[in-house]
Amino acid sequence: MAEKKTGGMTLALPSDREIVLTRAFEAPRRLVFDAFTKAHHVARWWGPRYLTLAICEIDLRVGGAYRFVQRAPDGDEFAFSGVYREIVPPERLVYTFVFEAMPDHEALITITFAEKDGKTTMTETILHKSIEDRDGHIQSGMEAGAAESMDRLDELLQTMA
Repeated sequence: MAEKKTGGMTLALPSDREIVLTRAFEAPRRLVFDAFTKAHHVARWWGPRYLTLAICEIDLRVGGAYRFVQRAPDGDEFAFSGVYREIVPPERLVYTFVFEAMPDHEALITITFAEKDGKTTMTETILHKSIEDRDGHIQSGMEAGAAESMDRLDELLQTMA
């Protein structure tokens, strides 16, 4: 399994359809889970710094949906949405993920939060329908965007502790 480190985040490709992102945070998992599931927190860290999260809606329940719309300085918008399939606070989240411009390429995301000695390791597994979908996701620049999001999340968690 090839691994690549970008800042504090590690990206691995354990299979033809998976991307696994791992990042450790100096915060208890309860706070990390809250940062992933409460809109007022997500709006402060999700996505690269040059984009604003113009819409951040979260209906955190099994069968509930979320929708995030990023806005670029030139006004372009990028919308993402999905449905929560499993919620086990503060341990695990499972939900679908769709880039709305490409609705036929839904992925399934599973995030686990493991705490040890007050630090939390977040592991995000993105399961795509095909190797082409996985590779397209990687080629979209997601690695740099995810690493920057994780840096922003780390900064936010330091203010929440």
